[in-house]
Amino acid sequence: MTAPVNAIGEHLKEIRTKRNLTLDDTAKATGVSKPMLGQIERGQSIPTITVLWKIATGLKVPLSSFLEPQQPEYTVVGIEQEAAVSEDHGRMRAYPLFPYDPIRNVEIFHIEFDSGCSHASERHNPGVEEYILVQSGVLQLILNGREILLKEKQAIRFKADVPHSYSNPSAGLCTVYNIIFYPQH
Repeated sequence: MTAPVNAIGEHLKEIRTKRNLTLDDTAKATGVSKPMLGQIERGQSIPTITVLWKIATGLKVPLSSFLEPQQPEYTVVGIEQEAAVSEDHGRMRAYPLFPYDPIRNVEIFHIEFDSGCSHASERHNPGVEEYILVQSGVLQLILNGREILLKEKQAIRFKADVPHSYSNPSAGLCTVYNIIFYPQH
């Protein structure tokens, strides 16, 4: 896997800045010359794997952190109509806001339940948790045979490795945010 030259340099500079290290300090810690470090930071030089390994070892960071694409500072998403997954003859629509991310072990949906909609969910794997935040309307949750009514601006967290189902018993639309957390293996 290769990373753009600028990304390597930006990551190096970010590490130095966070640790309040000068180029001299970094050169002493890594055994890589100050001019070479400066060229890497400015994107003027592509470090060899040996040089990159010296930098990673000297700064005590994983080598792969220089090779992986940097995560953006923030991500803005919206509900994409064409990306919706529907159930119950289209009366339930789930919009993936943040699809499953193996680094964070989470996925986030915005879900709309029309009046009278009902959806039964399969048991998830052991340790999986769901968080439901009701944005509008009323949500009836049947959790392992127990009925729980959630109203607007209420939330619940539960272990999702048991039978559970959702329905909208009200006359209006029910909208929720659903966060599913998967434990690390």
